[in-house]
Amino acid sequence: MTSHQKSPEIFLSMPHPCSYLPGRTATSLFLDPRHPLDSRQYAGFMRLGFRRSGDLIYRPHCRGCNACIPVRIPVDDFHPDRGQRRVWQRNQDLSVTPRPPLYNQEHFNLYQHYQTQRHPGGGMDDPDPQKYINFLGSQHIRTVFYEIRRQNRLLGVAVTDILPDGLSAVYTFFDPDEKRRSLGVYAILWQVEQARERRLPWLYLGYWIKECQKMAYKGNYRPLEVFINGHWNRLDNPYTQDGS
Repeated sequence: MTSHQKSPEIFLSMPHPCSYLPGRTATSLFLDPRHPLDSRQYAGFMRLGFRRSGDLIYRPHCRGCNACIPVRIPVDDFHPDRGQRRVWQRNQDLSVTPRPPLYNQEHFNLYQHYQTQRHPGGGMDDPDPQKYINFLGSQHIRTVFYEIRRQNRLLGVAVTDILPDGLSAVYTFFDPDEKRRSLGVYAILWQVEQARERRLPWLYLGYWIKECQKMAYKGNYRPLEVFINGHWNRLDNPYTQDGS
């Protein structure tokens, strides 16, 4: 951020039940929403472990718990493992097309189906189009909705932020009935390749939570960089979360 630009204030949320680990209480740091950031400014906060949900930029900050670890893939050094290579080959009949971050009924129908099947009762299966677009879109950050299709059939949407130093995988939803395709894995592999094409060094994956099944998968991409104690560190060995 240049010297004439005022840094946004940072606030601490009220304690609330943790969305990922039952029985725990969570709090988050969040930037003043009255101070919107563009993609370049947001990238600076991403490097400090922040993330966005809609226009709200936040970072977990829980007393006595460090389970949420910011992670990113170093694109140039990443090599898919055997299972990931199989997923990539299995999906070579798919096409990916960029779309603007606008409400689309076909996207929303797939999103609802995904939430109903994969995350029932999780609070994100609300059939409200405005909440959906507020969650995934952003008014000031460059965002693309990448459509994943087989011929004319929509199979998935990878919502991705385009930043000066990397891509950020905001959220991916897909047809839960296409289990054999492993579309979530394919979307990450595709975004890695997209970052390579753009000569961007990192793909940010958000928070890795080893104890939470739906967030633990991020540890399958190696090497992985983790943000711990104010620094990004390389994690090469599988199934470790503390850098050891």
